[in-house]
Amino acid sequence: MKKILIFFAAGCLGALANSLMVWLFGALGITSALGVSIAPALSAEWLYPRIVWGGIWGLFFLLPFLSSKLLLKGAILSLLPSAFQLFVVFPMMTGNGVAGFGLGMLTPIFVLFFNWVWGVVVALAIKSAR
Repeated sequence: MKKILIFFAAGCLGALANSLMVWLFGALGITSALGVSIAPALSAEWLYPRIVWGGIWGLFFLLPFLSSKLLLKGAILSLLPSAFQLFVVFPMMTGNGVAGFGLGMLTPIFVLFFNWVWGVVVALAIKSAR
């Protein structure tokens, strides 16, 4: 039970870091300067589901592989929420097309980067909790 709680909390922390990075890139105009329409408002309504889902994705760190290489594990596991966002959320839930190309051609790169941030923060949080 302790592991589940730690991994969920670490996933939530990773999602907070990811969300702040997404918001910051939008607020600074980095995404729009590169032709990507991702610039969310920082609000509880936007943050809450992202943090909960980040915690759920964090449970994948329970999988028994690369336990001694948490940063690598985080980078690999970050591909799961990236794939979900690119191939389920964008085309089926938001109508922005496969890989979010409706938001701009570099959208997949940003999604991979932002979720990599999630994976690294989760890995570091788990490592510090041990």
